[in-house]
Amino acid sequence: MLRRELHALKGASRMMGLTELSDACHRAEDLLDSTESATPTELEIYGDRLKSLVDGLSVDGGGVKKTPTAESDRSPSEKGRGDRRRHELRIPTEVVDDLADRGARLRVVSVAAEGLADRIFRLATLAEKGVGDRDPRQVLATLATSLRQVAMEFETGQRIFRRLSNRQLDALLRLQVQPLKPFLRSLAVHARELADSLGKEAEVRVRAGEAQLDRRIVNALREAFLHLVRNAVDHGIERPDERREGGKPTTGRIQIEAEEEGDRVRIRVADDGRGIDISSVTATAIERDIVTEESAKNLEVGEALQLLFRPGFTTREETSDISGRGIGLDAVAASVRSVGGDLWMESALGEGTEITVEVPVARRGERVLPVQVGRHQLAVPASPVRAYRRVVPEMVDEREGRRVLRLRGEILEARFLADLVGEKPAEDSVMVEMTVGGTAVAIVADSIRGEEEVIVRPLSPSIGAPKFVEGITLLANGLPVPVLSIQRLQLQDDVDGLEVPITPQPVPIRVLLVDDSRVTREMVRRLLEDAGFTVAGVETAEDAMIALEKGSFDCVVTDIEMPDVDGLELTRRLRDSPAHADLPIVVVSTLDRPSDRLAGLESGADAYLTKQGLDARELVALIRRVGGG
Repeated sequence: MLRRELHALKGASRMMGLTELSDACHRAEDLLDSTESATPTELEIYGDRLKSLVDGLSVDGGGVKKTPTAESDRSPSEKGRGDRRRHELRIPTEVVDDLADRGARLRVVSVAAEGLADRIFRLATLAEKGVGDRDPRQVLATLATSLRQVAMEFETGQRIFRRLSNRQLDALLRLQVQPLKPFLRSLAVHARELADSLGKEAEVRVRAGEAQLDRRIVNALREAFLHLVRNAVDHGIERPDERREGGKPTTGRIQIEAEEEGDRVRIRVADDGRGIDISSVTATAIERDIVTEESAKNLEVGEALQLLFRPGFTTREETSDISGRGIGLDAVAASVRSVGGDLWMESALGEGTEITVEVPVARRGERVLPVQVGRHQLAVPASPVRAYRRVVPEMVDEREGRRVLRLRGEILEARFLADLVGEKPAEDSVMVEMTVGGTAVAIVADSIRGEEEVIVRPLSPSIGAPKFVEGITLLANGLPVPVLSIQRLQLQDDVDGLEVPITPQPVPIRVLLVDDSRVTREMVRRLLEDAGFTVAGVETAEDAMIALEKGSFDCVVTDIEMPDVDGLELTRRLRDSPAHADLPIVVVSTLDRPSDRLAGLESGADAYLTKQGLDARELVALIRRVGGG
């Protein structure tokens, strides 16, 4: 961590022309690398030296080479106004008017939704009164017509609300985006100055067109792109004599370009320098036990280059005041992925290197793909997803002791999530094909639960979360689920043998619903399923007995008034059966006299509720209590 902070400070100070601070950071890095000879006193002296240099940036005569500024000549009040100006955002009045107008329309829609809620409550009251009517069919028909009208109005209002909220969000996000060209030009200036200081010749070209990017993403990736530019100059471009010997022009070329592709932006940093020796990369990986010799032979070029984004991975023996000591590219990868992006590298020995960074144009809710794995529900980022397909046995193969998938005549690296969480793989599973780091990969889950837009909250490493968990989010149903990092799942060795399990979701309570009214049965079934229960509905007591013989249930919810065998007799039969004597039974009936309640409880029911005053929350809580949830 200290090395990384020193390296970041060194790069920033060099870019700002603070050469003395940059040199001091480099000497401190050297001292940390030779900890056997360094004493605590020496480390403390360098720490004090760095502190004094940094403190000197805010005062005159601090002994640090600074770019000219009139900041120190301004009064405190002027400085305060200057600080505020740096955080101000100029917005055209028509944009403000448009935002205010849309906000007012959103409020109108929300007020209308409150009116719909009141109408639904009134309909519920009418339903309660109509249950005791001699001919409830007329009441039911009227309610159905009224509910259909409310549903249509609600659907219309929801469409308007979604459209307005999307436009409002888009308008706000447009205020956050800025042209990329000025930022890329500043990187080009830094690259030229760095090349001059290293005695190299470099021509830096910038091509950004009209590409724009959220300023928050630009700020988050500023240091990452400085790393890439420094690497292109220091590691990539050769010295003039070396280029001449290799038959190249003495002036190296660095290309920094950006282009928008839908809601994503791709930024490339390419050089025509020495390129990367893949054999050196794999040799280093083998030496550090990252890969085996056998697996290294099967690594594609793209897979081998991805190793360079591993923490601390470097093939460079010597260091300079520019090189990252192996801490640069992993920091770049972490920064890019923290904003929902991805990156990959292409390189040819002697010809150059190109690194591509792909990020969303603006920071908004992230789209995830919830998947089911046994009892576990997980989520994976949706942006890398390319296709889904069913997994058949013929597709699964074994390679070097791990399972892979054969697809279109090729071997596809796959991660079976059931292995990850200690579950037995489902016979009918689904493969999610993805492109990560320019490489095709896949994950295999039991089923896919659709796609949702969510807010992902990162998890602190201090809580002991598994390495492959990127964060946590709340799905639309309110369920918290872990979000997996596909990049870390690719690193097979990093996730094998993990002892920290993902907390499984509780097994749903299985409810057998017995009611001869199809409408009532359907309404109660939906109510219970929305609460997370697994519900099986039957029409008669005889059907209920058959269902109990074939399957296992945690609770029975039954009506009383049914043909042939009523609910009270069903309850007595279950209490007389050794297999079901302790099975929780809840009676829900239109009969609400005290004698009816007493008869229900005497038959063996655990609870008695009336349909007229049925509270959905009360029923759900009661089933959870008696059903073991």
